[in-house]
Amino acid sequence: MTQPTRQLPADIEAAMRREAAGLERLDREVYHHYDRDPLAPIVGLGPREAKLAIFGRDPGRKEVEMGQPFVGAGGQKVRDALYRHRHGRALPDFESSLEVGEDLFWINTVPYKPLGNKAWPMAVKRRFQPLIAALLAQQWSGDQVITLGREAFLWFGIGQSREVRDGLEAFWAREDRFTATCVTALTLPTGGTRHFTLAPLPHPSPLNQRWFKRFPELLDRRLSALGA
Repeated sequence: MTQPTRQLPADIEAAMRREAAGLERLDREVYHHYDRDPLAPIVGLGPREAKLAIFGRDPGRKEVEMGQPFVGAGGQKVRDALYRHRHGRALPDFESSLEVGEDLFWINTVPYKPLGNKAWPMAVKRRFQPLIAALLAQQWSGDQVITLGREAFLWFGIGQSREVRDGLEAFWAREDRFTATCVTALTLPTGGTRHFTLAPLPHPSPLNQRWFKRFPELLDRRLSALGA
């Protein structure tokens, strides 16, 4: 039996549903196939006091089927590496993959599956950015974030100052971006500011041939360095 997605604040869920209603590239066929509400956001969240957040791009087909984020091929790659880091052996089953992530905070740039699993355009990410930023600020007290792929890392520059955006672009261009960390400011919908320590990793997709085989090793190093 899979565990339910943690409950979103009612105002944020309502706002996400309003934004999703007009999405042209929402993969409604997949939602229909699994008898899922296409306007229901797929958001994981986690304990408010979680030491670490995993920040990805958007859900895929398996996430729609299960109604949970980070459970498809890429998510299982993350969860398997997390399990190996903590238990020294391979992930035994699907339920264990959910249990091992219970103490982390899980979130995506956009909580809906796009057609063809192509990244949502910047206009869509901008529409959801204040809502995702609000979740990070209101539902989580931590500040260490492992970002998966370029899209997730550069999300922290959306709506921010030129200085912040340039700093993120410069960091992503570094050869050591998958071992070093980057502290960045995020201006929140309330007008306040939170600082986050970003620990970027490549996207754990089999299509990312350059980094796919090295992903478990890179994540293991991140987890050790961040004390998770």
